[in-house]
Amino acid sequence: MQSHYTKLLRATLTASLMLVAMAGAAVAGPLEDAVAASERHDYRTALRLFRLLAEQGNAIAQSALGYMHETGEGVAQDYSEAAKWYRLAGEQGDALAQTRLGFMYGMGKGGSQNFAEAAKWLRLAAEQGRVAAQNSLGSLYVSGRGVPKDYVVAYMWFSLSAAQGDQDSAIQRDLVAKLMTPAQIAEAQKLAREWKPKP
Repeated sequence: MQSHYTKLLRATLTASLMLVAMAGAAVAGPLEDAVAASERHDYRTALRLFRLLAEQGNAIAQSALGYMHETGEGVAQDYSEAAKWYRLAGEQGDALAQTRLGFMYGMGKGGSQNFAEAAKWLRLAAEQGRVAAQNSLGSLYVSGRGVPKDYVVAYMWFSLSAAQGDQDSAIQRDLVAKLMTPAQIAEAQKLAREWKPKP
């Protein structure tokens, strides 16, 4: 399961960084240079440029630094440092950083395991439509870790994630449905239909 999310994280971060690079292709700048360095595995340059931008408050660079520290890509693996950068980016609304920080709290990486904090950060990302965050938040509602146990809300989050093509969420939704009444399923489906992502 973790390798699925690691692959998803890498693909999402790469796609996000490529979009930034394409948007600024006409006028290359430090962020685009950092992205290019990362793509060619010049982590020393990428780290220097991302750190400079992150210290200036750039959420994309903060998220990238979090990723580098979480995975040990170009730096010594340091979950506390990763959490620091993810938190800074997450506070600015970066959904990828919010998702990763939620995962870290859920696994106890970079500090003690805290499901309430995991749910807080995952909810912020899930409300923006992040598939992995929606799936993980649904799992928290099934188990009642960090949030009250609520199959209706779990079903809703799994449905939203499944609607974006996540197979695991579809399986989880079908499993939780076996624990629900038809009225609860209808309520969860209604919540999913009426849900709108937050910017």
